[in-house]
Amino acid sequence: MRIGIVSDTHLRSGDVTLPAPLVRGLEGVDRIIHAGDWTHPDVIPLFERIAPVDSVAGNNDGPDIVRRFGRIALLELGGRRIGLIHGDGPYASTEERAWRAFQHNDVDIIVFGHSHVPYMEERQGVVLFNPGSPTDKRFQKRYSYGILEIRDGTFRLEHRFFDKKD
Repeated sequence: MRIGIVSDTHLRSGDVTLPAPLVRGLEGVDRIIHAGDWTHPDVIPLFERIAPVDSVAGNNDGPDIVRRFGRIALLELGGRRIGLIHGDGPYASTEERAWRAFQHNDVDIIVFGHSHVPYMEERQGVVLFNPGSPTDKRFQKRYSYGILEIRDGTFRLEHRFFDKKD
């Protein structure tokens, strides 16, 4: 099973296209996980044309997206348990908020967004993963997303980076 992982697309209604390097990189995935901050519901079908989508809403998403996806999810894909949350909130780092949301849920992977910073860390046997953003890199050098491959009971996560001109 091959899964694309995306967050923080921050696209608006009049700006509804996905970067070509992202579309190429997601070709052939079985599923897409989006960690929130779509910012407009018109963005969702762009990903659904590529593969089925699991998601949560982020702090910049309106009530329609919150109603559709909720703010937290627990997924079981390819025999692995994946916690999904945007990661916004007070009093801790984004990574720490994501960890606290699922640390007692027997998950293999925690996917989160919010910071736009690609991140991967293993903590107590759980991989915390932030794909960064494929459309709003902020202070990062490159745009990014993630790929999760699950095969024969094992999984591999990686970041994929690109420039707009790729």
